[in-house]
Amino acid sequence: MDTKPDSYYQGTRDEMLRFMPDDAATVLEIGCGEGNFGCRLKERGAREVWGVELVESVGQRAQRVLDRVLIGDIADLTDQLPADYFDLVVCNDVLEHMVDPFTVLARLKGKISRRGVVVSSIPNIRYYPTFHEVLVHGQWEYVESGVLDRTHLRFFTKKSIRNMYERLGYEILLHEGINPMPERPAMYRLANTILRGKLSDMQWVQFVTVARPAAATPAPPSADQA
Repeated sequence: MDTKPDSYYQGTRDEMLRFMPDDAATVLEIGCGEGNFGCRLKERGAREVWGVELVESVGQRAQRVLDRVLIGDIADLTDQLPADYFDLVVCNDVLEHMVDPFTVLARLKGKISRRGVVVSSIPNIRYYPTFHEVLVHGQWEYVESGVLDRTHLRFFTKKSIRNMYERLGYEILLHEGINPMPERPAMYRLANTILRGKLSDMQWVQFVTVARPAAATPAPPSADQA
């Protein structure tokens, strides 16, 4: 299994806090790391924070600070989660690491309370610096972190993220980019102007989505169909 430096599991993801509902009492964080983000949510008023962490040593550290932590692959652990329980399910840059995030999201719907939402951050493969390397230089090199993290198994765009949620029977409440390019190159600005803003999504490293299970839920697609 690929390993990451300890710092990878210690992030607080402060830029994600503004997307979290203030009144969420019960929280589930998929890929909770050492539990630092969950601790921030407890400081903001969450009564109970659960975590799921794939790496055992990291999950054991999270168990010291969160209310309950399941260690292992969320794809194998959803049956251990209570039904209709969580006001908030957090997926901070974790769905792209899964073999089948579609089935996981479909199963998580049954764990969300009537007023609950899922909030995800997902890297944008159309991020301009990454796209430029592929289109202009023919480079697709995996790195330690970022859009082309070597542990990513799935790749998404703004549109494909929206399609995934809607096909799985979620209603999207918010869908927007975060962490923009520090500077927008002249080539990008010109192309975006010529194409009347159709490249605007390429300025964002990730897209945040806030969604809730829709009233009517269609059957989820298989991993091969999604």
